[in-house]
Amino acid sequence: MVALPSPSDEPTRRIDRRKVYRETPWLWRAVLRADRAVVALTGRLEVTGDVPDELRERPLLLAANHIGNVDALVLMGACHHRRLAPRFVATGGLFRAAVLGTVMRRSHHIRTDRGSAGAREVLSHVVSGFAANGRPVLVYPEGGISTEPGLWPERGKTGVARMALASGAPVVPISQWGAHEAMRYGFPAVKRIRDLWIPLASWLRATVRRPRLRVHFGAPVDLSGLSIDRAGDARRAHERIMRAITDGLVPLREDELDAPSHRDPTRVSSGKPSPWRTQRAAPND
Repeated sequence: MVALPSPSDEPTRRIDRRKVYRETPWLWRAVLRADRAVVALTGRLEVTGDVPDELRERPLLLAANHIGNVDALVLMGACHHRRLAPRFVATGGLFRAAVLGTVMRRSHHIRTDRGSAGAREVLSHVVSGFAANGRPVLVYPEGGISTEPGLWPERGKTGVARMALASGAPVVPISQWGAHEAMRYGFPAVKRIRDLWIPLASWLRATVRRPRLRVHFGAPVDLSGLSIDRAGDARRAHERIMRAITDGLVPLREDELDAPSHRDPTRVSSGKPSPWRTQRAAPND
């Protein structure tokens, strides 16, 4: 595993957030600026919380819940608002795409090919990738869009927790709500240009409704006392991360604790209640 640089013992100093942002590849800065315009057109972005300055000059993991097809755009807009330019951990297929692949490579996102190596090798590759670049990395611990009946975070996987424990990188939980209203969940595979009309039409309806797109940056997750080499600690770290995300989500959807008020007939449900909801956000609490 690769150990990331530890924070300096020097007294806390204020950093120039604009300078840190300017060090991001120009192509990704351009994408983030364009994304902010798209998000502004889509709905009303509301960002609360922040990332402490002392964590901005070292590798950092941003762990967010996954609620819809366009919530990555909302998260990018929120990060731009906070002068952050996160990278994503993505599968090799995205890097091989004609246009998107070029953007991913030149923006120094982190590629992972799960089918070509064992889980430990993949983890080592990912940790090495963000050790070599001090920009934050944004990840979804759930691994996919939530199909939990009430759209609470699913159980998720321990990958993010293992990244944090293997590298020593701090984890900032991000909770979001509202992006699920910006585009329908399900639509046919795109085989023809006009197949794009289905998701596009749902997005155009959102630009009229102007949903509230709420994003909250929480306090860094306390992972002290846990080790990547001790059995069970990755699961314990994962639980702390997921509970932190859920805790931040509760006030964002305080009027929709039981289920989303926005009805999407194309959204599927796993029928499995979130373990984090039952412990942290049960209805009528």
